[in-house]
Amino acid sequence: MRTTIRDFQKMRVENQPIAMVTAYDAMSAQVAEAAGVHGVLVGDSVGMVVQGQDTPIPVRLEHIIYHASIVVRLTQAPLVVGDMPFLTYNISPEQAIANAGRLLQEGGVGAIKLEGGEFLAPTIRRMVETGIPVMAHIGLMPQSVHKMGGMRVQGKDLDTARQLLRDAVAVEEAGAFAVVLEGVPAPLGQLITERLHIPTIGIGAGPHCSGQIQVFHDLFGLLEGHMPKHAKLYAQLGTLMREGMAAYVHEVQTREFPTQENSFTMKDDVLTALRANGADGRADR
Repeated sequence: MRTTIRDFQKMRVENQPIAMVTAYDAMSAQVAEAAGVHGVLVGDSVGMVVQGQDTPIPVRLEHIIYHASIVVRLTQAPLVVGDMPFLTYNISPEQAIANAGRLLQEGGVGAIKLEGGEFLAPTIRRMVETGIPVMAHIGLMPQSVHKMGGMRVQGKDLDTARQLLRDAVAVEEAGAFAVVLEGVPAPLGQLITERLHIPTIGIGAGPHCSGQIQVFHDLFGLLEGHMPKHAKLYAQLGTLMREGMAAYVHEVQTREFPTQENSFTMKDDVLTALRANGADGRADR
């Protein structure tokens, strides 16, 4: 039986931390399922870690639907949340409802996530009234990377911290069942968590949130390059994979692979008959 948004609320009340991770395909979905995560986000981070984009902005709704359908099919226990891509919910509540409806119907997710605080509260309210479970996302919002001037920590000064508090309260009052806090100082993450009655899911928001979420590829070092400060490397699989691939290439080039163990056989009489035949495989006349 899948985890539900009511389970998330119960875990918050009982002070049981919520573990979430992103997933995009059969492998990451099965690993997350086996580990017992409570929730999986099919995030627009797919644009960077799977598509090789610099930002999530090029990700389209069809991409999330495609990857979500895989994750839903390969899991049974976690709540699967689908990310709403850039400009699929910002124009009007009607647009947001229609696109979120597609994500639930075609992707099979149990909830959607979207970025935005106080200004987006009316849209969240309309969506929830329509029957769409909404996880909000405030703080560092990757879809607003150009507006923010990069991936920068948010809420470090009094004015922006106060706005984030207003954002958090607004999305809760609008009906969001949880809110992601990304890239905010840990004390602010704690304060927001204490102010709200819904779970806070932190990513770079300190240890006092109701739960945590991390990008699958960051946990295992699958991509070369900068490791975000908020992430922790739990297994260096990326290095092992690159070393393994290099070994494979070497053995192919030196004809060490494949060996007899990796090959299939055939009956000697069949082989003898084939060799006795002409180049076209037919017996000589």
